[in-house]
Amino acid sequence: MEQQEYVLGVMVANISGVLSRVSGMFTRRGFNIDSLTVGETESRGYSRITISFHGDEDMKERILKQLEKLHDVKEVEVLAKDDTVIRELLLLKVRNSVETRQDIMAAVEIFRSKIVDYSSAALICELTGETSKIDAFISLMREYGIMEMCRTGLVALERGENCLRTEREADLDPI
Repeated sequence: MEQQEYVLGVMVANISGVLSRVSGMFTRRGFNIDSLTVGETESRGYSRITISFHGDEDMKERILKQLEKLHDVKEVEVLAKDDTVIRELLLLKVRNSVETRQDIMAAVEIFRSKIVDYSSAALICELTGETSKIDAFISLMREYGIMEMCRTGLVALERGENCLRTEREADLDPI
C-alpha cells in the first residue's frame, strides 16, 4: 500500500503520564512517530498533542482505533492538509564570520526569519513555517556551518470554525 504522511490532532486530559501512554502505544505496535508536540490548550484541563507519521490507510486506521481506546484520550482527528494550517519552529545556530555575515543576513531576510542572538562567532536564527520551508533554510545554512539546531515538530489547527474539542468543551462559550 502507498505510504503517506498523516497529521493527527489528539485532545487528552492534562494529567501526568498521558504523553507516555500515547507515545507508548506507538512503540508497542512498532509505529514510528515523525513528529510529536504537546501543550496545554485554551482549557486548562486538556492538552493537545499533534502527531505526524508515515503509513498506509490500514496503519492509520489501526492507530486511530488504538488511540481512541486510551482512557485519557478525549478526541482524535486526522487533519486534512488542505484544510489545516501546519507550522514548525526552528532555532538554528550558524557560524558567524565577516566573510559570510552578509550572505547569512540576506538568507534570513528572504526566508522571513529573524536573528534572535548575535555574537562575533555565532548567530541564532528563528524561523517559523511549513516543514518544506524549514528544510530549505537548513539546507542553505549548511554551507555556513550549522553549529546546533532545534526543531519543535508540527503544530496544526484546522482552518475556519472547525475545532478539535471534547464534547464538554463544545458546550462552553469560545474564549
